Amino acid sequence: MHLLAFTRTCAALGAAAALLALAPHAAAQGTVNALCSTDAGWCEAAAAAFTRETGIKVLQAHKGTGEIGAQLRAEAANPKTDLWWGGTGDPFLQAAEQGLLEPYRPAYINDLHDWAVRQYALSQNMVGGFYTSAMGFGFNTELLKKKKLPEPQCWADLVKPGYKGEIEISHPATSGTAYTIIAGLVQQMGEDAAFDYLKKLHRNVTSYTRSGQAQAPNVAKGEVAVGVSFIFGFERWRHDGFPVKTAAPCEGTGYEIGGIALVKGARNKENAKRYYDWLMSPAGQSIGAKAGSLQSPANKTFKPDPRIPSMDGVKLIKYDFQKYGQAAERKRIIDRWTKEVESLPR
Repeated sequence: MHLLAFTRTCAALGAAAALLALAPHAAAQGTVNALCSTDAGWCEAAAAAFTRETGIKVLQAHKGTGEIGAQLRAEAANPKTDLWWGGTGDPFLQAAEQGLLEPYRPAYINDLHDWAVRQYALSQNMVGGFYTSAMGFGFNTELLKKKKLPEPQCWADLVKPGYKGEIEISHPATSGTAYTIIAGLVQQMGEDAAFDYLKKLHRNVTSYTRSGQAQAPNVAKGEVAVGVSFIFGFERWRHDGFPVKTAAPCEGTGYEIGGIALVKGARNKENAKRYYDWLMSPAGQSIGAKAGSLQSPANKTFKPDPRIPSMDGVKLIKYDFQKYGQAAERKRIIDRWTKEVESLPR
């Protein structure tokens, strides 16, 4: 072979070898389009950490689960989202029922708590259990003292006349948290009794927020005396020195199993799987507490943050995720709430 030709061949082979050596890194580039419904701080911190570790750019928006469910339905013919994670599990199960999600059963399933694994079984592997937390109250102790109001400990306390205008809760049409509260009360009290209760509660509610994450900061800053949401949200503010305390309702309470899912028709499916697996790993799961989001993580192979509130002593109802995760049931309950409760004067 001519020397010049031989040199060119060697150079070409060297370049090819270099490209092969870079292939794993190159494969790690690109983007993933995600929607996140848990606390904004966790959403942002997770996306940034994943990008640092993998080079994959995360294009991610933060919205309530009810809003995301509606968005996925609107985009079903031309999906723009690859992965949805965080937020109450019921809207995830409804999306699975409507054929909007992609089945995925991870190889590390045995690293997850039983309650997380059950969500896979419930949804034909379309929804994983990402974290869990109980529903309850958070209240501003200084504000209650100033208004000479006792600290609420039971659902029955919230409908007492003294709390008129002192309670904040989210709106079930946009907030999965609010739907979980209502569905839990329906299962606990019976539907008609629960709606009678919600009508009484309505008289004491000062506002229905778009998101179930608004109550904790509003209570901590003294903008409202009592918030009804997931207990973990208020605990962060208590640990940060704000005059906040929490209570799990004495009669019993509902709880959430937050969701994670691949979206059907995802454009960046492999990157979405990588983000999914990372979020479910100890590295991803531990980001929550570091960002001040204190839910109990699904992955059981690492020691969770000691600030995460214990579920010991919390009287949990037997929540029927299968029934109340159905789209028709959610719509029926929210429609009844809108017609019978929201329409009432306050």
